[in-house]
Order: sequence, then C-alpha cells, then structure tokens
Amino acid sequence: MRIFRIPNKCAIRRGFFALTALVAGVAAMPLTSLAEPVHGIAMYGKPALEDGFERLPYANPDAPKGGTIRMAEPGSFDSLKPWILRGNAVWAVGVHVPETLMYRSLDEPFTLYGLLAETVETDESRSWVEFTLRPEARFSDGSPVTVEDVMWSYETMGTEGHPRYLASWSKVASMEKTGPRSVRFTFTEPDREMVMLMGIRPILKMAQWEGKDFAQSGLEPPIGSGPYVIDRVDPGRSITFRRNPDYWGNDLPINRGRNNFDVIRYDYFGDANAMFEAFKAGVIDIWRELSPRKWELEFNFPLITQGKALKAEIPNRRPSGMMGLAMNTRNPLFADWRVRQAMIEAFNFQFINAALNAGAEPRISSYFSNSDLAMTPGPAEGRVLDLLQPYAADLPPGAIEGYTLPEGDNRPLDRAGLLRAVTLLEEAGWRVENGVLRNADGRPFRFEILLNQSGSAMRTASETQQFADIYVESLRKLGMEPRITLLDAAQFIQRTNNFEFDMTWFERALSLSPGNEQMLYWSVASADQPGSRNLMGIKSPAVDAMIRDIVGSESREDFIAAAQALDRILISGRYVIPVSFSPTSRLAHSANLHYPEATTPLYGDWPGFLPELWWQEAEK
Repeated sequence: MRIFRIPNKCAIRRGFFALTALVAGVAAMPLTSLAEPVHGIAMYGKPALEDGFERLPYANPDAPKGGTIRMAEPGSFDSLKPWILRGNAVWAVGVHVPETLMYRSLDEPFTLYGLLAETVETDESRSWVEFTLRPEARFSDGSPVTVEDVMWSYETMGTEGHPRYLASWSKVASMEKTGPRSVRFTFTEPDREMVMLMGIRPILKMAQWEGKDFAQSGLEPPIGSGPYVIDRVDPGRSITFRRNPDYWGNDLPINRGRNNFDVIRYDYFGDANAMFEAFKAGVIDIWRELSPRKWELEFNFPLITQGKALKAEIPNRRPSGMMGLAMNTRNPLFADWRVRQAMIEAFNFQFINAALNAGAEPRISSYFSNSDLAMTPGPAEGRVLDLLQPYAADLPPGAIEGYTLPEGDNRPLDRAGLLRAVTLLEEAGWRVENGVLRNADGRPFRFEILLNQSGSAMRTASETQQFADIYVESLRKLGMEPRITLLDAAQFIQRTNNFEFDMTWFERALSLSPGNEQMLYWSVASADQPGSRNLMGIKSPAVDAMIRDIVGSESREDFIAAAQALDRILISGRYVIPVSFSPTSRLAHSANLHYPEATTPLYGDWPGFLPELWWQEAEK
C-alpha cells in the first residue's frame, strides 16, 4: 500500500495526484483493525439514532416541498468562496451547495451521521478514521463524488483555505486511498475530535479548480453535491439558490423533512434598519429580533396585526458564547489585566441592560453560560483545580479563586464601579492630570472603538453603537479619550482580520462540544495569524493546555472539567466586556412559513435549522 504523508503541513499537488492515480490502480491489502464500519459516530458514547433510522427526530417528514423563502443579509459580497480568507464571501454558499462526508445532528452535543459517506470506521484510541463514500453520491453536474475529490478538497483547504482549516490539517500525518470508495486519515497525536472534524469538511469538485488559484476570491459558482445550485447572482446585492431536482440524496433518511424550499433567496441591505423595513414591507420573509424591548413594543405594524406575519420564540439549550466589546491586548494600552478590569468596571451593565433590553436578559457571566460546561461559582475544585494548578503562577487573578463580574448600578452613573476603576488604573500607572488620564510618560489614554456599520450576526448596528455611546460617556469621566469609528463591512473585516483595532464588537458562538476550533479562537499560535478568530491576542500556555485536555479527554467527565477550566481562564483574563444573551431566539416570519414546533432540537435556532427544516404552505 502506498500512503500519502503530509510533509510540513503542505503537499505538492502534482506529486499527490500522481500518487493517488497510482494507488487507485494497485490492489491494496486491507489494513487490520478491530474496528467496524458504522452509520454514525459520537464524540462520547454512541449515537442516539440506531442504524436504519427513518429520519432525524426534529425534522418533519411530511413537510411539503416547494415554494420560496426570501432572507436578508447586511452589507455586500464580492465572492462565492467562503472557504478562503480573501474577499467578502456569501456564507450561504457553504451551507446550500457543497456537502460533507457526515451530517451533524442538532439534537445531540456532537454526533455525526453518514451523508456523502455510507460508513465511518475508527479504532478505539481514534488514532485514525476511514470513510467509505456512497456509490450513488453525485455532484450537481451528474459526475460522481470520488475519493480523489475528497482528498483534493482536504489538502487544498488545509493548505490554501481559511485559517480555520489549517490547525486540524496540521494534525493529519497521512491521507490514503484504501479502496475504490474509501479514504483514511491517520493523525499525528491523540485527539478524539479529529475523527469528527474529518467528517465535516466541505467536498468540492476537483476538476473545476484545476489550473486555477483556489486562494483567490471570485464569483465563479462552485459545483457541489448539495441539494441546491446557484441560480442567479447579482454581485453585492442578491443571490438565489434553486433546489436541484436531480439531487442524489433526496431519499436519504437523514434528509427527510429537510431542504424543502424550491428557491432560497438572500438579498443584501445596507444595514439592519433597512432589513427590518424590508420585512415590515413584506419584501423578506424572516426577521430575527435581538432586542427584547423592541420585540415587545415595536411589533405592532400591519403585517403582524393582520396576521400575515407571526412571532415565534424558539428555546435552546446551548452555551451563550461570548459577546461584547473585546480589547486588543497586542496594544500595550490593554496588555495589563488591571486596565482591562478597570474597563469592565466602567461598563455599567445594570443600567445599560435596562435602557436597551428592558433588563429582560441575563448577563453573560461565562463563555459557556446556559450549559453544564460553564464554570461553577467560587474557587476551583476537584478535577478543574487539578488542571489549573500547574499553571497557577501565570494565571490571571480569579482563575482559581473565582471571578465575578461587577453588578453595576441602576442609575446612569455607577460611582462605586468608577472608583474601583480609578484604583486599578492608578495601580497600573495611570493618573488624571488636568482632566486627562495619562501614564508616567505623559501619554493620554486615547483609543478607538471599531464598529461595523452593517451590524453583526447578533446585534444591529444601532444597538452596538448604543452600547458604545453609553459606555464612552462613563469612560470620559475617568479622563479617557475614546472615539467610535464606523466602517462598512468590507473595511471592518479587513481591519479586524489584520488586528488593526484597539477595541471592537466581538461575538463568538460556542457549541456543546468545544474542540479544535478553540485553538483558532484563543491559542498562542493563532494570536498573530491574520484572519484567526483570536481577536484579543490571547497568548496563554494554560489556555492551550486546557484546549489540549478538551480534545484529548477520554470521558465526558474529563471533558466537562477541561471546558470549565478553560472557561475560568478566559473569563478571568478579562479580554471582553460581556453584555447579555438570550436563551430564546425571537423570529418573526411570514404566516405561510412553518417549522417543527413540537420537536425543537437541542441547539434550537442554530445553523441547520433555518431554512433547512422550514417549509411553506399555501395561505388559507
């Protein structure tokens, strides 16, 4: 057997494909293993659904096919390749056009079932994983999905794709074709999650990109094997996906009740206010409301009162993630934890939450709030303490002893919080002189808060600016000189990708099964890597160690302990000034759109829920 090994995390493409062709023509001896091919795999334990299941438990198998759903996005786009760093891509291309070897259930923390792959196989230690493709799998042009397409996709995205693919690719020691429809990945180190990650990488058609620079952005419609093809593109303004009537996977049990619309259209608007007005006018079909105050007070327009649109509240049991104003610790101004704590003290959450959210939402007090992965109050104990103790000397105050965010005041001015901030700033070498906060060198405390004028996934532009505006008034009372800069989406992405900011709005959704992606979010290696998600510039060996413990955990108990330990380091690191979160999604939608209300999945309104599980019925 010939094996393709990964040299220096990068392969020479021509040599790789010559080797693949050679392997395809050689009868290879089977690798001995105690493992057996199975229909699905879970991070811990066994999949909830047995082999031969009829459908996903949260999908409606009787959902009618047909109709159109019109959705909205803020900003613009100039690329149809969401798998690379360059360009401002249509993220929905990655959702509707290509497929992955396995499909992730929304009703389990981290379980995969076969999609392009008929079976998955691994050993007890999960040092390797092997997938066998379904013989009927086809791209939208009718050509078969081959092992060569799989290997090319993994190698190309791992070496030329977005940084989110690089970390896991670096852990692949070898990739080999083990049969006409099977491919095996062997890993460089113990990592239970790698088996899962190899199942959820997008598979593209190799022949489409031969002779082209994959890393360059562009508007060439990618060929995928998914249920939809790109129908129309109005660059920067709209994109329409049309359901492929010849989609190879129509009859798979995992697809029953999914992918119901004939047409999915995304229109792009200048900002969230324009999107909301479009919904009120009936131009788009879905509006996800993030403000509880607005949800209660402003949804009395004709579309709602006449019953042409409905309000739905969809609960979830997933972690809150982190959202708020992030400080860039690459800037010496925010390198001192005492300064960062002072910035947190100056943020009067109680008053801001009452003013903007009617006090209806709880504050994010943990990166994993709303789940059993969240750190427990008070000092670290048991297994969590054991994990943190070797790094005690370098941990931020509160990581072991316990850390709690300040409560704030119900009045506009939180005098107690500002006094604590002044004390911390003085300890860090800052003094007020003639009304201006300066350090020993006379440098004023001057910085920029960078905001996206198109808003974000979880907040409108007006909401993020309201947070910043109220906050700035408190900071000025400390003698600071903050300024707010609004940029269009493209400029905002360019600057944050290159860490050219002091403070910015930050959002990071987290799942019930954190793993290797945490390295991209918080690791030392990602801190200076352009395009990484580590906006704050976290460089903590203890963080890296906790992430390794997460992905290397052999039991659910050890996994939870490692996640709670990581949570303690991140929250006590004081990198983000947290705001509130909602354990319920608020969706207003056209009355002829429906979703499976009685079987809402564990993750609730999460990627894979809308529009995949929804359907349209004729208006009565």
